[in-house]
Amino acid sequence: MKAKDVMTTDVLTVNQDASVLEAVRLMLQRRISGLPVVDASGAPVGMVSEGDFLRRSELGTQPRHPRWIEFLMGAGRLADEYIHTSGRKVREVMTPVVYSVTEEVPLEEVVELMEHRRIKRVPVLSGDTITGIITRSNLLRAFAGFAHEAPSASADDNAIRLKLIDEMKKQPWAPLAVTDIDVSHGVVKLSGVVLDDRQRMALRVAAENIPGVKKVEDNIVWIEPMSGTVIEARAEG
Repeated sequence: MKAKDVMTTDVLTVNQDASVLEAVRLMLQRRISGLPVVDASGAPVGMVSEGDFLRRSELGTQPRHPRWIEFLMGAGRLADEYIHTSGRKVREVMTPVVYSVTEEVPLEEVVELMEHRRIKRVPVLSGDTITGIITRSNLLRAFAGFAHEAPSASADDNAIRLKLIDEMKKQPWAPLAVTDIDVSHGVVKLSGVVLDDRQRMALRVAAENIPGVKKVEDNIVWIEPMSGTVIEARAEG
């Protein structure tokens, strides 16, 4: 999937010279937590979000520092803090950095950008024009749609077994050599040995994701490697 496949195309923006009150009212009215900030030409110049209004002089929540901390911070940083907590224009409180993507960027790269930069929304650009925006809600809707459309087609037992083996070959955590897999009437029976209990759950997930699987029976034994303690399989459906 690409950015264009999940983005919202009806993008609300706010001008950098708008008042912070306008931005707040727009966010409240449309029930959104952040907005791209644009200049007069419509090009993105920043982002403004709920987090930018947590520390405000109107609320009495502006940062307060001991005198010695203020000395170490310096006048410039303190002045910048004052602008952010007391500024009246969006350009004074916004984050002046825009992390964006193009419409053709793979969705995987969008998610990596959001995780790496710890951001909740990514504008999608065509040149300098915002054509869409991707938020965490877009990703949730895409997931829900994919899950809803996922085929529940049945598969013969041997095909299920081969698909599970193929998936295990792709995963570095999978104990393929010491795992026995038996499939009968869509019921996958797992047996063998793991050295980490999390491998057991991952094996169950791998099996449950194969179309046609009706149930997974876990007969795997966990051996705790430090003590050598053997923990019997848990019977789960």
